[in-house]
Amino acid sequence: MKARLGLLNAVDPGVTEQEVFRLALHHAATELGALGGMVHFSGPMSALRLVSATGIPPALTRLWEIVAQDGASAPARAVQLGGPAWVPADPEASAEFSASAWPGTGSAAVPVFGGDHAVGAFTVLTGDGGEPTEEQWAFLRAVTDWVEERVGQAPPPARPPQRNWNSSRVREALEEVQVGSWEWGIQSGGLYWDEAAMALCGVDPADFVPRIETFMKAVHPDDLPWMLAEVERSIRDRTLYQAEFRIRRPDGSTRWTQARAKVVPDDEGEPLRMVGGWWGTEESHSARDALARALRHMSDGFLALDDDWRIVFANLEAERTLGSLEEELLGRILWELPRIRQVRGLEERCRSAAAAALPAGFDIRIPDTGRCYHLRLVPVPEGTTCYCADVTEIRRNEAEREAAERAAAQRSARIAELTTDLAMATTSQDVADAVARRVMQPFGAVGLIMQTIEGDRAHTVGAVGYPGEFLDRLDGALLREATPVWDSLLQGAPVFLSSAEEYAARYPGYADWPREVGKQSWAFLPLTAAGRVLGSCTISFDHPCRLTGEERALLIAISGLVAQALDRARLYDSVHTRAQELQRGLLPRVLPQLPACASAARYLPAGHDMEVGGDWYDVIPLSSGQVALVIGDVMGHGLSEAATMGRLRTAVHTLADLELPPDEVMGRLNDIVSDLGEDSYATCLYAIYDPTTLLCTFVRAGHPQLVVVHPDGSVHIPEQAPDPPLGAVEPPFETVELPLPEGSLLVLYTDGLVESARRDFDEGLACLTGLLDTAHSGGLDQVCDVLMTGLLPADQQDIDDDATLLVVRVHALRPDQIASWELAEDPRAAGEARKHVREQLAEWDLDELTMSTELIVSELVGNVVRHAKGPIQLRLLRSAELVCEVSDGSLTTPHIRRATDTDEGGRGLQLVAALCQRWGTRYTPTGKCIWTEQALPSL
Repeated sequence: MKARLGLLNAVDPGVTEQEVFRLALHHAATELGALGGMVHFSGPMSALRLVSATGIPPALTRLWEIVAQDGASAPARAVQLGGPAWVPADPEASAEFSASAWPGTGSAAVPVFGGDHAVGAFTVLTGDGGEPTEEQWAFLRAVTDWVEERVGQAPPPARPPQRNWNSSRVREALEEVQVGSWEWGIQSGGLYWDEAAMALCGVDPADFVPRIETFMKAVHPDDLPWMLAEVERSIRDRTLYQAEFRIRRPDGSTRWTQARAKVVPDDEGEPLRMVGGWWGTEESHSARDALARALRHMSDGFLALDDDWRIVFANLEAERTLGSLEEELLGRILWELPRIRQVRGLEERCRSAAAAALPAGFDIRIPDTGRCYHLRLVPVPEGTTCYCADVTEIRRNEAEREAAERAAAQRSARIAELTTDLAMATTSQDVADAVARRVMQPFGAVGLIMQTIEGDRAHTVGAVGYPGEFLDRLDGALLREATPVWDSLLQGAPVFLSSAEEYAARYPGYADWPREVGKQSWAFLPLTAAGRVLGSCTISFDHPCRLTGEERALLIAISGLVAQALDRARLYDSVHTRAQELQRGLLPRVLPQLPACASAARYLPAGHDMEVGGDWYDVIPLSSGQVALVIGDVMGHGLSEAATMGRLRTAVHTLADLELPPDEVMGRLNDIVSDLGEDSYATCLYAIYDPTTLLCTFVRAGHPQLVVVHPDGSVHIPEQAPDPPLGAVEPPFETVELPLPEGSLLVLYTDGLVESARRDFDEGLACLTGLLDTAHSGGLDQVCDVLMTGLLPADQQDIDDDATLLVVRVHALRPDQIASWELAEDPRAAGEARKHVREQLAEWDLDELTMSTELIVSELVGNVVRHAKGPIQLRLLRSAELVCEVSDGSLTTPHIRRATDTDEGGRGLQLVAALCQRWGTRYTPTGKCIWTEQALPSL
């Protein structure tokens, strides 16, 4: 018994009343070994009506369809007593319950409660006629309790669809139909029918029993539950009673009828009687039945729903779709069905469509079946009709067609994008990148190799999806006849290989290549433009793939576009490479190693789509350990700008050798740029650093500021109003003298380093100074790398302007490396000079240079005494060379001249030039200085 109760309790709440009754009767009859069972419920008509039965033949069930509530049957007694009732088999009982009708059976009934009173009875018919045991009575009570609980949770009974009987056509039809009248005494149970009502039911007036049970027995059992519910509602709410139901005539036929009535109260307002009319509707139902049959068997699912979204009709296809039989669906709210609950948001969409009072359609997918249905909701006066068509295949075909169309559209779009990219490509690498970006994905390819042909060798210009070792072996390889690339080039037609087996069969010498590179199929496309073979493009796949005719034709068309782009790119590559070589050739290959400073530089040309520019830099050694630092930028890009840069760099070297001051050098450069034309401009910064005075003297024309980092890490930008660029400025230039501590860092740069489309100049300069704040103490190469990486990251180095950087760390000559003397302005000056030289060289351990240096200073000081004016100063510098300087107050420049045999003079400077490596003259604020350089003796 416990097991059966456990099974009942496992039933989901919300099943229909009929399913509740069927399960309860089945388990009760089986457990008690009974012949069958019944469930009766009371109604407003003072009788118990049969609502469910099991195990009883239909012919005998009719005897129990209506049971007098005040009778002696087991169901009636259980309701009267409010407890168990047992009626044994009794041969002398009334004919209605005679032993002949129920041979050898007894009836055991327990009441079904609704609130605090019995509303029905649960009855089983025992086979042996014995009364149930105490344990069996307890089981029946437990089953009845389960029935009471689940009936309260069940949806209300379904009623068939109702016609709109208020329409004009129906009223006209009713006028042609005889209408019977009836009156029911609610309190007494008496019933009055007129002749028309009796004729409607086929009842002989002589056999008519004027009790309400007569009417209840006439109503079809399937329609009785909801019809009685309408009666109860009319009595309770004092509303008009209206119902359409079937009646069973004595000859066994059924007929559709409709009744309307109103409740008449007594003096105290209690329901006294119900008075109404009754007429047949068989003709309208014939049409409706035909329509129902058509709806029942239509190919699409069909549901009729009332205003509360309860199902009142479902055809066969709807049953299959919802996974339930019609009797399980009728009366159920649509949202409570298991399959419907799986469809998220369906209730909200349906209610929204109903609220709009307009037909609406949308697709839904039922998860447990995976099928897709198109739902169409059509509002009707009494609810909503729902059409449900299985569109799984249609939607799948549509999805496949749309996917194919999308793929074709995407492929066309990518080809258009490829055409655009190829038109914009400037280098061979750009062409390869465009093919990899726009062709591989639409075809599902995983590998690409693009090669150019130079003579009888192939050179790789771009590749994707191949090991580096394989590409290294392939690059520069000699073309051979037994390769697919060679075959495609020789035939001038593509070679398609759909599998590794096909590859090995055609090219057995390279059968191991597919396994080595992990590819399974290929398209080898020759790249030919203007009748010339330029190269080959290989597209590969990681799975066997037989390309369709359309795909092959498309690849052939693409190869033509790629060949034309590659032809243009190779021309550009040639010109650009020569221009780059020219530009780099004009820049210093190696910066000089000088005692006055250490230097490092970086140059980054503009992106591939830009022509060569005019940035340059230089470090130029000067006399007496001084050094000239220069950086400049010719505005614009192109070969003419690069040539201008070369001319300016050459001019700077020439002017630096003349030992001109920075402002004069800048003035001469301005003349050169101005002579090039009105549209020629250049920026420049020229500086001279003297390690003996630690002064940096510089001039700038339109160029970015010099940045100085002191040894303590402080960053300093000298304040100076910049002059306009060369070619747009009028001299004089402003000269700035900047004292520098030993070990200071000078940073010279062009605007391409700090300024770009993503960043303005001030922001870039702030970033530069911030990087210097942390990187200044490292080596010069490290400083350059930090600045270039920080200002121009690798992913942003496709810049639109050249970027140049020159970093210099300055050094000073120690005091013990410098010696200077003031000399008298008379012939004795030469002797004093020789004495100072001997003593100082002896102190520096440079005795080997004493004689030559004495001769040099004697000649230079003697020339000053004879041809110039004082004051006279002698200075010796010991650095990488021995520097000897003689200064005076005259601006007269000495020149070497060829002396004849009879000339008494003119041989002094020839002697000086022979004794030293270099000599020259530079102007000072007070006159001039003649200097010489001698190599130090080897240690």
